[in-house]
Amino acid sequence: VSVSAEDGEQLANKTTLSMDSINNEVTAISEAITVIDQIAFQTNILSLNAAVEAATAGEAGKGFSVVAGEVRNLASRSAEAAKEIKELVEKATVKANEGKNISMKMIEGYNELKTNINETLSLIQGVESSSQEQKTGIEQINDAVSSLDRQTQQNASAANLSNEIAEKTQEIATKILSDVEEKEFVGKHDMTTKE
Repeated sequence: VSVSAEDGEQLANKTTLSMDSINNEVTAISEAITVIDQIAFQTNILSLNAAVEAATAGEAGKGFSVVAGEVRNLASRSAEAAKEIKELVEKATVKANEGKNISMKMIEGYNELKTNINETLSLIQGVESSSQEQKTGIEQINDAVSSLDRQTQQNASAANLSNEIAEKTQEIATKILSDVEEKEFVGKHDMTTKE
């Protein structure tokens, strides 16, 4: 995902550079149109001067007057065409700037996306680290429970052994008492009266 965001950012950067290049070309066209407009203006003035000269020449200047009128019409049409082209160039400049602004916003969006991706990856790594710590804790608890179980079994074993010893001791004591009762010896009756 991060690679796709970087690819998108690079594409937006290329688009921005293309828009800058278009703006540079549009500026050059605009300058050329200004020159054409100035030439059309000067041609129009020259045609007016030529028409005045043709009028002062009388009958001999009539043909020249027609040519001067056509030159004036041509200059006027050139000025009008230059004006229309200039308007188109200005619109193209506005659109190129809008495209550049969109590209800049895309770059900002991709930067935010990369930041969000990095934050998400950081969170995932944090969760992974916490999971590992929990796993270690669970393993330690399991070890403690196993140790407690072993200790409990050892205690149960020791209790069983103690019980067996107590039972054996009881048997021996009972047998001794039984043997004592059956046998006759000095002081036997003194023992039974003390009890």
